[in-house]
Amino acid sequence: MLSRVAERVYWMGRYLERVENAARLAAVYSELMLDLPPDTGLDWSVALQILGMEEAWQNSATEESELSFLLLDPDNLASVINGVSFARENARTTRDIVPSEAWNAINGLHIYATKKLPELAKRPGYSVPSGIVSRCHEISGILQGTMSHGPAYHFIRLGRSLERADMTSRIIDVAAAILLTERDELSIYDSTIWRAVLRALSAYQMYRQYVRRQILGKDVVDFLLWDPAFPRSVIHSVASVEDSLEKLPGHERAESQRASLQQHLQSLDTKEADYEDLHRFIDDLQLNLAALHNVIFETWLNPLKAG
Repeated sequence: MLSRVAERVYWMGRYLERVENAARLAAVYSELMLDLPPDTGLDWSVALQILGMEEAWQNSATEESELSFLLLDPDNLASVINGVSFARENARTTRDIVPSEAWNAINGLHIYATKKLPELAKRPGYSVPSGIVSRCHEISGILQGTMSHGPAYHFIRLGRSLERADMTSRIIDVAAAILLTERDELSIYDSTIWRAVLRALSAYQMYRQYVRRQILGKDVVDFLLWDPAFPRSVIHSVASVEDSLEKLPGHERAESQRASLQQHLQSLDTKEADYEDLHRFIDDLQLNLAALHNVIFETWLNPLKAG
């Protein structure tokens, strides 16, 4: 497989996962802001922080709202509409690799997002993000069920798994940062915030099967970091990366970096850690995820640059 093809399908997987996560977050965060009183001080800047857009928003000259910046700003490379467009372009240029059903579904996602996202930016609602999430699920199912599980599929899976681990860790980190403020007006909403974290990852129902008592931050963190059976947990994403790496030639360096990431993932003791410890742990986890991405890039996606 050509490295440029591997790079395109890898990024297609990442962008599709990023779009799905951002759309789900937009829906859940809209609801959370309705649930919490205005004096808590939460606004869309927190969602931008989760998605890594806060600095870009602060440096932007746009007069659009934060929600419009998240969803629609063409100059914001991480906006949802750009993510959909990038995923479509990567699929278009690899149509001989990607099943035609998947290409049609990705193209349909682009048409839907282009039409519906401007409506959502003007009047936040739940149907548009749900429509994007369901279409992303459809694409994922088509790829898993109709695409041969060869190198191209595993590069898509690598991109999706790394992006998923990244988003899960970001959402945990920002929730911890919010609660680190220890403001009285937020402390009484601790369980509400952690419930929103679970719902932002479609994890609430599975968590309730896992833990049948009051929602506590440490239990949520344990579940989202280490539950091996939940597909959106970080440990499950890392296991998916391991499985795909084993299917690719010359994976030794990448596997070594993945093992280092897993070792760090298992180093946190939530019984002893406070939110500040968790924040530092997540920062290091993010660095490990970035290092693994870099090794994958240097090994397969742009080996000439690495040399």
